[in-house]
Amino acid sequence: MLRIVALLAGLTVLTVSHPTLAQTMTASEARSFVVGKLFTFNCFEGTKGAGRIQADGSVAGTIQFRGNGPVRWAQLPAGTINVKGEAVCANVRGLPFKPCFNLQRTSHKSFRGSVSGLGFASCDFNRRGPVEIATATALPENQQVSQPLSLRSTLTTLGQR
Repeated sequence: MLRIVALLAGLTVLTVSHPTLAQTMTASEARSFVVGKLFTFNCFEGTKGAGRIQADGSVAGTIQFRGNGPVRWAQLPAGTINVKGEAVCANVRGLPFKPCFNLQRTSHKSFRGSVSGLGFASCDFNRRGPVEIATATALPENQQVSQPLSLRSTLTTLGQR
């Protein structure tokens, strides 16, 4: 259960770049900052991954529990993340409670999210673009690309025949 809460906290918020910049976000600020955007996350116990929250409250992305083992695809249905007043909360089947999150914006593209009442249970998140994610995860460490992939347009190919 703690892993699911860590994933949701992580997918809901984003990373600490400088503690003095931290500002508590309202639910509407969090929504406009997070919805539809790709974030990487690192949680207090080592769990890490990348993903996004859609406008319907669904969540999709990758997760690696405790920073080792396989990277897994995770997808949670619409309504998983929702707003109650000024609180951003999670509705996960099988959890005995509905966790809500404290959200602190730490830079123009990062946040920290912690489970309300459990300040130590936090995840730091950074907004990324799809190219940054693909580049960072496509190759194993220390592996170099021998040469760039050659791309030819279909129109160019048809014109040469």
